[in-house]
Amino acid sequence: MYNIKKNKGLTLIEILITVAIFSIIMGAIGYFVRDLFYYEDVFSGGLTSYDEARKIFQPISSEIRSASPSSLGAYPIERADTTSFIFFSDIDNDGLKERIRYYLSGTNLMRGEIISSGMPLQYLSENESLVEVIHGIRNESTPIFTYFDSSYNGSNAPLSQPVSVFNVRLIKITLIIDNDPNKPPAPVTVTTQISIRNLKDNL
Repeated sequence: MYNIKKNKGLTLIEILITVAIFSIIMGAIGYFVRDLFYYEDVFSGGLTSYDEARKIFQPISSEIRSASPSSLGAYPIERADTTSFIFFSDIDNDGLKERIRYYLSGTNLMRGEIISSGMPLQYLSENESLVEVIHGIRNESTPIFTYFDSSYNGSNAPLSQPVSVFNVRLIKITLIIDNDPNKPPAPVTVTTQISIRNLKDNL
């Protein structure tokens, strides 16, 4: 007599259990990969905002630091508000001073530049060129620009508004950046302090 061994296949229940386990594993891997990319975007987004702001501060600081009387002889600073700062500076080293305006428009920090022209020289508002410097500004009640006089020692309070431009010796810029308040990462705060070289006395 011959012993015939029959190959047993998987039962329907075993197949269903295998498929269920496989689906659970693949689902867990999918969630992990999704979260991995999500947090990578969050992290890199935060770094991008911070790095972007720090890079932006370099040209702003250079322009403000070299502020000087306008080509018409006006005082180096024209206006000093919490959301706007207007001054004159020879940014292209051609001997003529440009009128530079940094100001908040919505959630964007804007830069306006007027090149003096004509004979006699004038700063015509219709000639102002505008560019967006950085977006996603969420300062709310925090001033973008604060100002200090020659008595500043690193801890005293800023000058109160309205500021007399003749008292300004140092400008502090604070930007709170959040491209999307409804999503992570948390807002990034960056600050810098700039003293005006041509007005420098005790600072």
